[in-house]
Amino acid sequence: MYYIYHIPGKKIGVTRNLKTRVTLMQGYKEGEYEVLEQSDDIDYVSDREIELQKSYNYSRDFNSFKTLTNQFNQGKKMAINVTEQTVTFPVAKSELKEYLAKNTGFKIAVDTTNVELTEGVQQWILKNSRTSHFRKTRSYVYNKSLLNFIDEEKRETLFTKKSEKPVVTKQYKPNVYDLIREWADTNGIYKSGDSKTQYIKLMEESGELAEALLKNDETEVIDAIGDMVVVLTNLAKLRGHNIEDCVTSAYNVIKNRKGNMINGTFVKSL
Repeated sequence: MYYIYHIPGKKIGVTRNLKTRVTLMQGYKEGEYEVLEQSDDIDYVSDREIELQKSYNYSRDFNSFKTLTNQFNQGKKMAINVTEQTVTFPVAKSELKEYLAKNTGFKIAVDTTNVELTEGVQQWILKNSRTSHFRKTRSYVYNKSLLNFIDEEKRETLFTKKSEKPVVTKQYKPNVYDLIREWADTNGIYKSGDSKTQYIKLMEESGELAEALLKNDETEVIDAIGDMVVVLTNLAKLRGHNIEDCVTSAYNVIKNRKGNMINGTFVKSL
C-alpha cells in the first residue's frame, strides 16, 4: 500500500512505510503529519502526489514517485553531478548511450532549468559529450551549451498531432513569458540576479502603480502593471518556477472559493 502523506507547511510525499520514511528519517511523530490518501496503484499515487503538491502550493518534485522507485529497484540511482559549468555523468563515453537510455524521462536541475532526459536531449548529449579530464570513467557536457540546445528546441521543435491522417505540424511560437525569460537570460538576470533584489524591484514598481492610480494616469497604470509582471516572471524563474505554474496554482486554490464583497474587497467565507 502506498501512502500520500502531508507535513503541514513543509511538504507532500509518498511512501510505503510511514514509520521509516516520516518518523525515523524525517523526525515527525504521529499527529505531526496526516495521510491524505492511500492506494495500491503506483501510477495513481505518483500523479496524485504532484497534483496535491501543486494545489497546496508546495514545490513539485522533478521526478515522479514511480520514476524514483523504478530507478531504485533497478539499482540505477542517478549519480549525475551538476556544477556551475558542467553536467557530469558517472559512466565513460562508451557506456553513455546505454546509461541515458535506461534513465529516459529522468529530470535534472541545471541552473534554473529542469532538463528531462528525452530522446532528443540524449542524442544531443551523446554528440556533445567529452571525456572527463579527471577520470576516464566519467563523461560530461557544458551547461551553457545544453541550455542553449533546450531553448532552441523549444523555439524550433514542431509539435505533431498523432493521427492516422497525414501529419499536420505547427511551428512553436513562444508566449510573452517565454520572451521575458529569454530577454532576462540574455541580459544576465538569471546568472547574476537574486530573488531578494527582484522583490525590492517589485516594491518599487508597486509604488509607481500606486502613484499612477492616485493621479488617474491610465498609461502609467498599464506600464506599472506590466513592469510588475515582468519582475514577478523573473523572480519566479530565479526561484526555479515558471510564473504560469504559479498563477495556475493560485487559480486552483481560489476557483471554488465563496465569499462576499465588503467595502470594495472580496472577503472569503469561513
